[in-house]
Amino acid sequence: MATGVRLLSLVAEDLRPFVADDALDFVAALHRAFDGRRRELLQARVAKQARIAGGAQLGFLDETRDVRADDWRVAPAPADLNDRRVEITGPCDRKMVINALNSGARVFMADLEDASSPTWHNVVDGQRNLFDAIRRTISFDNPDGRQYHLNDETATLVLRPRGWHLPERHVEVDGEAISGSLWDFGLYFFHNAKELVDRGSGPYFYLPKLESHLEARLWNDVFAFAQERLGIPYGSIRATVLIETIHAAFEMDEILYELRDHAAGLNAGRWDYIFSAIKTFRDRPGMVLPDRAQVTMTVPFMRAYAQLLVRTCHRRDAHAIGGMAAFIPTRRDPAVNETALANVHQDKEREATDGCDGTWVAHPGLVPVAREEFDKVLGERPNQKEKLREDVQIDGPELTDFRVPGGQVSEAGVRTNISVALQYLDSWLQGTGAAAINNLMEDAATAEISRAQLWQWIRLGAPTAEGDIVTDATYATVLAEELAKLGGREQGRLGDAATILDELVLTEDFIPFLTLPAYGYLDAQ
Repeated sequence: MATGVRLLSLVAEDLRPFVADDALDFVAALHRAFDGRRRELLQARVAKQARIAGGAQLGFLDETRDVRADDWRVAPAPADLNDRRVEITGPCDRKMVINALNSGARVFMADLEDASSPTWHNVVDGQRNLFDAIRRTISFDNPDGRQYHLNDETATLVLRPRGWHLPERHVEVDGEAISGSLWDFGLYFFHNAKELVDRGSGPYFYLPKLESHLEARLWNDVFAFAQERLGIPYGSIRATVLIETIHAAFEMDEILYELRDHAAGLNAGRWDYIFSAIKTFRDRPGMVLPDRAQVTMTVPFMRAYAQLLVRTCHRRDAHAIGGMAAFIPTRRDPAVNETALANVHQDKEREATDGCDGTWVAHPGLVPVAREEFDKVLGERPNQKEKLREDVQIDGPELTDFRVPGGQVSEAGVRTNISVALQYLDSWLQGTGAAAINNLMEDAATAEISRAQLWQWIRLGAPTAEGDIVTDATYATVLAEELAKLGGREQGRLGDAATILDELVLTEDFIPFLTLPAYGYLDAQ
């Protein structure tokens, strides 16, 4: 065993090569070099939230004014990341990896974060599946006899590791749990960086949940360290940052600047962004958002954020990537399909005309829809970075303008939040982090919105459209009813899901991420 590294769970025989001593030595070196800074930055998040709870406002940073004013550019995009008009996302299970790479999308974001439940098997098996995909040896035999192999032409692979806040509790280095970010990044980079470079590509990443440019600086230092240690040319790594916290929206320029030798662009992570907005201003009665379905990309604070992202990226020669279309096409209800696909067309048309260079979908069936809208705007061009959006002027207050015209909290919204949160937690606890719920591919972000809204509505006594007040008793009554509809506490992991949801919703102190308490239940059966 690598010095100072302890695996707390058994590793299946066929997965042991991916946690061999040399790989463990590498991730241990990352931990020793960077985990102290990671913990300090997490404490800085807590301190900033305390200031906001005390009345502080969010705004652009005075100390980085020169960065925003100066004329600089990120490194040029590599050839296989220059045209990103459609990107598909999903977990790293074997069949999904093959289908996503074959989907016709230009990029596949293999997700070890919000679309993945971090069971020990999933964490290590995902690394194996990506290793085989990069070498084009991956295949899958379905129980019904169908066989899956890679097409000649496949999407460019990009990995999303876990966020800075998440530990990997199955691995200790010098007696401390290693960061999930460093574990996911480290294993993938160690096993695949040289192979990817030799194949004319590179180790590409999506970085989630950043709240500041200092967190981006930490990632950049990790990249420099990793490339030097393994002899990979500096700048081989490319990273796209998900702007999915309201804090990061005020530091887009600074985040790109910190990563400028490794930056590939920014992405509008819309669902996590809504969660972050609720979480950040959870104590302010004047900033309560209505039912989630009413918080669209056309409401003021979401519109400002999306347009500022395009302007910021294109000024720095970086790609601006739009948000997720989560609809799952169904054969059972053509009317549902027709309405939903019309909404997807409209969403992607808006992103393309706003200036986005690409967008996300969660299902292969949506790739042609998204591509059609971006083809109309891009034609044969790989992107539209020349569209500088100098007409967009965002001074700061626009990003926290939470008005939603006609928006209301409703009994149906309370019920939907409880049902979605229960179903998602049940799926996550059973090892599936991308759950099909109500014809949508839901990941942790929508469950986060659901439980955060419930917590806020109860704490602030939000009035409903029906004339009631949301209370603990409201929650308890609806929870019991929704549990019964889903089959009761004995069905699957619904009992644990309900216990976790109670902890998240009824606690006095807001829990920053649902995956933190849920992680302790993950392997318990």
